[in-house]
Amino acid sequence: MGGFIAIPIIIFSFLFLLMFIFIVKQQTAAIVERFGRFQSIRNSGIQFKIPIIDRIAGRINLKIQQLDVLVETKTKDDVFVRLKISVQFQVIKTSVYEAFYKLESPHDQITSYVFDVVRAEVPKMKLDDVFERKDDIAIAVKRELNEAMIDYGYDIIKTLVTDIDPDVQVKAAMNRINAAEREKVAAEYEAEAERIKIVAKARAEAESKRLQGQGIADQRREIARGLEESVDVLNNVGINSQEASALIVVTQHYDTLQSIGEETNTNLILLPNSPQAGSNMLNDMIASFVASNQIGEEMKKSNAEKGIKPRKRKNPPPPPPEDPDVNF
Repeated sequence: MGGFIAIPIIIFSFLFLLMFIFIVKQQTAAIVERFGRFQSIRNSGIQFKIPIIDRIAGRINLKIQQLDVLVETKTKDDVFVRLKISVQFQVIKTSVYEAFYKLESPHDQITSYVFDVVRAEVPKMKLDDVFERKDDIAIAVKRELNEAMIDYGYDIIKTLVTDIDPDVQVKAAMNRINAAEREKVAAEYEAEAERIKIVAKARAEAESKRLQGQGIADQRREIARGLEESVDVLNNVGINSQEASALIVVTQHYDTLQSIGEETNTNLILLPNSPQAGSNMLNDMIASFVASNQIGEEMKKSNAEKGIKPRKRKNPPPPPPEDPDVNF
């Protein structure tokens, strides 16, 4: 019977003892009041209080906390923009009393100051400046909050502008401007590349023409040298220069006909192309040479009568042929 009575006494004693003990978590401060008046601040660990007389009025979180505030405002160039401001704050351990008793709602207080600072700073900037100077906005918010919240026992660790969101239509316009700018740069690069290709092609064509002209000049120079040697050979066997030149022209004429005949798919027609064409050409050339010599003789006689001395030539013209009607 005595054992059954002892169990309730033990339980009651244990419960009564719990009324004297309370536990405070790490990075937390407990506010103890006695008869409604502030008594003490208790830190982490096992703490004691007098039941009924003392009570825990509240607990303060000493960790670094973060509050995200979304502010909508207008820029200097009349663009509505939404900014997300992240405020990191902490209760000062030596100012737990002020943090608990002076400020009813710290989150609302911080939000109000953030709205006030952002709506004072952003309207001074254009939209592009808001993106470029977001750190200046964060510094202004931190400075203003520190001055206001330090008296309430709160320390502002850092403020960050984590998001800048303009109106949807403004973002679309900015994207179009950016795309147009990139297309402009791409077009400039493409035009420059095309210009380089055209210049290089023109230089290559100019060099090709120069080399082609040089080759033609060399070819003609060699042909002239060959003709000169042929005339000298014919002169050595008793054929004068006019007859030799005529003979060479006729030979080249038949060589041309032979080269044309070797091409099976050629559509070239040489006019005139009769068997007498070579003889006629030769006779015409000899007649022209004779006429040219006669004109020269007449000019010499006329100059002699006028007393004009003829200029000496390094290479005198060859004598006219003895028989202008010669035929091959």
